[in-house]
Amino acid sequence: MKQSKFPEGWNAERVRKTLAHYEEQTEEEAVAEDEAGVESSETVMRVPYDLVPVIREIIPKGRRSA
Repeated sequence: MKQSKFPEGWNAERVRKTLAHYEEQTEEEAVAEDEAGVESSETVMRVPYDLVPVIREIIPKGRRSA
């Protein structure tokens, strides 16, 4: 069996606990969690993976000018 590779700070136990959390959530709990995670001055959007590094560079520059 192939050994799984986890991102830094993650392991099989953390993945198991995270999956259990989301699988056991009711729809109402999931909506409340999503709404609590975004401040009114923020937005959430989908972007292509290859643009993520560029966006990460731009965000701090925008914060300095705000």
